[in-house]
Amino acid sequence: MTDSLAPRGGGPQATGPRSVAVGGSVGVAITGDGAQVVMLPAEAVRWAKEVDAPPAASNLPGSASGVFVGRQDELAQLHQLLADKGEAAVTQVSGTRAIHGLGGIGKSTLALHYAHTHRRTYTLVWWINAATTEQIVTSLATLATQLCPQWAASTGAPERAAWAILWLQWHPGWLLVFDNVEDPNDLRHYLGTLPDGHHLATSRTATGWHAIAPTMPLGLLDADAAVTLLCTLALGPEHAPTPEQRQDATALAAELGYLPLALEQAGAYLFETGTSLADYRDMLGQVMDTAAGGIDPERTIARIWRHTLTAIERRNPQAVTLLDAMAWLAPDDIPRTLLASLCPDPRTLGEALGALHAYSMIAYSADRQSISVHRLVQTVLRHRPATDPGGHPPGQQDAEHLIQQATPDEDTDTSQWERLLPHVVAVAESTPPHSPASTETAGAYHAAAQHLYRQGHDAQTIRLRTAALTQYEQLLGDTHPDTLASRNNLASAYREAGDLKRAIPLYETTLTQYEQIFGDTHPNTLASRNNLASAYESAGDLGRAIPLYEATLTQREQILGDTHPDTLTSRNNLAYAYHTAGDLKRAIPLYEATLTQREQILGDTHPQTLTSRNNLAGAYKSAGDLKRAIPLYEATLTQREQILGDTHPQTQSSRNNLTHARRAAQAVQQGSTAIPTTAVAPQQPSATD
Repeated sequence: MTDSLAPRGGGPQATGPRSVAVGGSVGVAITGDGAQVVMLPAEAVRWAKEVDAPPAASNLPGSASGVFVGRQDELAQLHQLLADKGEAAVTQVSGTRAIHGLGGIGKSTLALHYAHTHRRTYTLVWWINAATTEQIVTSLATLATQLCPQWAASTGAPERAAWAILWLQWHPGWLLVFDNVEDPNDLRHYLGTLPDGHHLATSRTATGWHAIAPTMPLGLLDADAAVTLLCTLALGPEHAPTPEQRQDATALAAELGYLPLALEQAGAYLFETGTSLADYRDMLGQVMDTAAGGIDPERTIARIWRHTLTAIERRNPQAVTLLDAMAWLAPDDIPRTLLASLCPDPRTLGEALGALHAYSMIAYSADRQSISVHRLVQTVLRHRPATDPGGHPPGQQDAEHLIQQATPDEDTDTSQWERLLPHVVAVAESTPPHSPASTETAGAYHAAAQHLYRQGHDAQTIRLRTAALTQYEQLLGDTHPDTLASRNNLASAYREAGDLKRAIPLYETTLTQYEQIFGDTHPNTLASRNNLASAYESAGDLGRAIPLYEATLTQREQILGDTHPDTLTSRNNLAYAYHTAGDLKRAIPLYEATLTQREQILGDTHPQTLTSRNNLAGAYKSAGDLKRAIPLYEATLTQREQILGDTHPQTQSSRNNLTHARRAAQAVQQGSTAIPTTAVAPQQPSATD
């Protein structure tokens, strides 16, 4: 129920759905639908305007000096698309020749070569990992770190990303490469906000781009280019293949389906081991003997890498252990420190990673402190069966142990969580159904979700909370207290995400089970009833919400006492429901009583006290009493900035509400008879068990 803050006056404007505007003497980054507001200090805004990028500045993830064949026409077509339109998406051709949507077709390689070829025609070239919205923000944040380290070193990722957007608006002529876009809509607001440069996206998704950017489908290599690539990689660029070798390469390239990544992996294996093209093809045939009439593309890649893994294991068995574990983590930015517990010492870790790097199974970051694994490698490795029936697939248990051991304490700084979160989410998402459960793994999922919750991003915890609930149900049963609490938390995440169709049934089920297990008046039952009432209210069903709130308040007063924090929460929520129903005569006295008691019990600056003060101000404003509303809004904003920080969602809401109240007062002074309508302040979040 928070208000969105619309940009006013001069400067950049947010002009489309989820577009972002940044500007002013104090920078404000605003998503077009009000999803997030980020404030920048005036000094940072000045630096964004004044700092210039070094010549040919970029963060490209590799060089363009390697073998690149068969894509010259596509490179020219891409250049023309960007010159004409300013945006382009490189996708895969639909149909069987697109390897059924798997990666490895060469989209990122084409984008990288384009960026290197034309980098000196741009003021800046920036490579953005775009698989998720969080990764886009993180990649933009690194731009601020490179260009303005004196400020960026001491601030969080959202602020750094906002600074980067502001810099891009002030400095036209750049190229942004959004790599591996999963949802084209994730780019919509960036395209609307940043019109003064070129946007290039790569994606395995061929649909959903019609309203975003013109697309350039990328198919498989043609046969001649594939054979040339394979021979060059397998024999070395200085050796011309003999007629017999070229004939063998032609047959092997066809077996590999002309997929660039498959050709590269085969070439690396052949060059490293000295295996002949004919022998390598014969090995593949032995594995494929049951695939007559058509080969599953995933198994085609698996055939290649199974032999590669055998060679790596002969060279360094620990390397395969590492790769098996990394298959379950996020593909990019895997910290070396995260992997350390799988090796006895740094030397062993370095040698194992070196063996993987020699076969092109991993890539290093520029500082060699992070590892990347191709998504297709991960897909193949994850699909191998468990050694024992009902056991873990290879590497999965090691990956779970890695995230368990790396889970920070609750008060750990945000940067440590930022590096770990993608890997916790990846393990949660990639775990096969019916895998063995672990309370320690469920605890890691819960800890990561709670970190996001404390940051005001509970809506982003759904995947983690779903995985935690699955583990608790499997280990502890459907009605164990930890299972019930986990189900309640998942319902709360759905509610924050606006998915009330899923939230309400979960809340209803949880309440029924609490009543059966703990009784009608147990504190957990009362909390569950309060949360269900809140969900009904969010759905606009005040007819069911208000009676539940009233019953919960009565029972909490009887069981917990008149001034217990949970009782105060119930009183606040009932007041809010009355407020929403337009019954200010009952809402305002309840708000006033709650605020007085919270000041006495919790203190003047406790977050719940600030919520009560904010809500009372909203009720006064709805009643037209702006003389009492505005001072309360001002006090709440000042205290939230001090306690929660300048960019916390509740601080942003306070700032927004104060702005609306002042505009309303100005309208009254100018003789308007109506107070501008705005959404009231957000209610106190219901207790989460």
